[in-house]
Amino acid sequence: MKKLKVLQKILDSGIVAVVRTETAGKAKKLVEAIKAGGISTIEVTMSVPRALDVIKELADYYQDDIVLGVGTVLDAPTARAAILAGAQYVVSPHTSPEVIKLCNRYHVPCMPGAMTVTEVVEAMELGADIIKLFPGELMGPGAIKAIKGPLPQASLMPTGGVSLDNVEEWIKVGAVAVGVGGSLTKGAKTGDYELVTEIARQFVEKINSARNS
Repeated sequence: MKKLKVLQKILDSGIVAVVRTETAGKAKKLVEAIKAGGISTIEVTMSVPRALDVIKELADYYQDDIVLGVGTVLDAPTARAAILAGAQYVVSPHTSPEVIKLCNRYHVPCMPGAMTVTEVVEAMELGADIIKLFPGELMGPGAIKAIKGPLPQASLMPTGGVSLDNVEEWIKVGAVAVGVGGSLTKGAKTGDYELVTEIARQFVEKINSARNS
């Protein structure tokens, strides 16, 4: 899938579901439950055991039915390995020039993490496609409004602290999308994947509502 097409699907969805589990088996079950709830943009973190194998299996199985990315990428070699395994975009908790450069070399969307205005500007200058505002719970939706004052052109995606209670506010203040992990996947801890699907549906509804208001 070409870079612009991947980016457009992420922007259209407005949400990236972060899959971070203890086993590869749970990761696969989570993806199916999330997809059933209407979210097809999935990020498998490198903290998942045998993450590269999981990414490859999901990429082979779902093909273009999901937009599959890799998260918690700390260095360029990891980014390259994940891309070869089938990851269509790369997400990092920090801004790494090497990771961004590699992603641009292979025409793969890159979402580095940033917390301050200086870091956001640095990521933009390096060629980041979307900037992951992280950790979101330390800043809150007001951070996006503040950053977009001097940087209205910044494409920001908060991750961490995004919940059903505040997702509409994040979207309304200008987030192009949100990254959601624990508040979406919490049902998996008890094996309740139907709850994951229901929460996914609610996130989709609230994002659409915020965008249309």
